[in-house]
Amino acid sequence: MCHAITLFFLFLTFPQFVFRVLLCCSISLCYSQMVKAYAQEHIYKHPWERVTSASWRKFADPENKRTLSHILQVDTLNHKLDPLSGTLYTTRALTIHAPGPWFVRKIIGQDICHCVESTVVDAQSKSMQLTTRNVSLQKFIEVEEKIRYDPHPDNPTGWTICRQETRIRIKPLSALASMAERVEQRCAERFMQNSVKGREVMERICKYLEAESSGMAL
Repeated sequence: MCHAITLFFLFLTFPQFVFRVLLCCSISLCYSQMVKAYAQEHIYKHPWERVTSASWRKFADPENKRTLSHILQVDTLNHKLDPLSGTLYTTRALTIHAPGPWFVRKIIGQDICHCVESTVVDAQSKSMQLTTRNVSLQKFIEVEEKIRYDPHPDNPTGWTICRQETRIRIKPLSALASMAERVEQRCAERFMQNSVKGREVMERICKYLEAESSGMAL
């Protein structure tokens, strides 16, 4: 009789137990896949050729180092032109200040982060896409940034539209997991601030190139 009551009790409670386990697993899975993502658009009132030229010069111009102080070093790793399609492929290594606020750098014990930027330029279709991912600190955080420059549909010969997408993910088992939402938010704020600085630099270079093509000096 005692065994029968025990089996009956387990029969009644087991589905609830399974539900709780599955719920916990589901929450854990959702958390591990939680990503802070945001998108931005900006219109440069300059032709595509000028904007893409400015993009190449953004890190090279010494005048921009103060504005882009989070960029410590840029090295070209690969530069290849496909003769058939006319598509240019470039890979660069970027050394930057570690993303996020000071307490994140304190936890991870590192002030710098190494990233790889892959660029594809299709001159025929007039598209330029840059994808940047971090290669260090991956056990703590994953960051992917995509920037695309295309002729603006309303004024394809005079304006360029820039679309930027950034995805930030804190690793669920890392030292930052307990404060993932806060860290992701602060990192997103920092990346948005840097995006504003980047656009300021791009606008300045575009105006310089415009003046240069007109034979004038700024």
